Amino acid sequence: MHTPDLIMTQLEEAAQMVRTRLGDNSFPSFAIVLGTGLGGIADSIQDPVRIPYTEIPHFPQSVAPSHAGQLIIGTLSGQPVVVMQGRIHIYDGATVQQIAFPIRLLRILGANTLFITNAAGGLDPTFQPGEIMAIRDHINLMGQNPLTGPNVDALGLRFPDMTRVYDPELLELAHQAALEARVNLHRGIYVGVPGPSMETPAETRMLRMMGADAVGMSTIPEVIAAVHCNMRLLAISAITNVNRPDCMEPAPLETIIANAGAAGVKIIRILDGVLKLLP
Repeated sequence: MHTPDLIMTQLEEAAQMVRTRLGDNSFPSFAIVLGTGLGGIADSIQDPVRIPYTEIPHFPQSVAPSHAGQLIIGTLSGQPVVVMQGRIHIYDGATVQQIAFPIRLLRILGANTLFITNAAGGLDPTFQPGEIMAIRDHINLMGQNPLTGPNVDALGLRFPDMTRVYDPELLELAHQAALEARVNLHRGIYVGVPGPSMETPAETRMLRMMGADAVGMSTIPEVIAAVHCNMRLLAISAITNVNRPDCMEPAPLETIIANAGAAGVKIIRILDGVLKLLP
């Protein structure tokens, strides 16, 4: 197990490399994490500085399909942003502490607001593939927590409060942006599972009975890490397929990526609106 001192040393080494690449440019306060099938959002970044994850010391490497594996620093809708194009997952064999590392790095570099996207299966039967859902709360069924072990006091409190994980003001801005863009933005509860196998009909029925509206295999470890280090959060799921337990249909990866891409067009419109509405 990594000690708090070792974690901070590794974070500082990674941060120093990024600062060196940026030179005199300041690090953005707004960070974005792109999920499966949503990497195309990075194409909208202007004046990008691209840093492959392989060049950043101690940075975990993304291996999932459609995850490019690079940090992009530039502007979007006139606002400075940093984008993680790709992430790692528990099903890749990563530890939740490794998953937390990039979020902690963004924080110590200066980011204080985090916008997370993911691809998720819809559990609400009224959802349709290609729609999007703002996460208002979550259920952690991954069986792990990135804060397990000695607390890194330099980053945050031992027992961070989780009563208001997803920032109400950012949620409201997202809905304002959705109205202006004429995009249907659902609001619901996301449940995280480790994967990589998809849910059975019985599991789908159970998750829905628990109150979840969408299910995915990412996001929650990153969210917990972000809350721990006091970041404001907005998270939106791309609904790639809808799990109806009485008539389940297979969801091939190609279909998931295609539907995530269609949803990504809507997400970029929401993000554009939020960035313009931010004070």
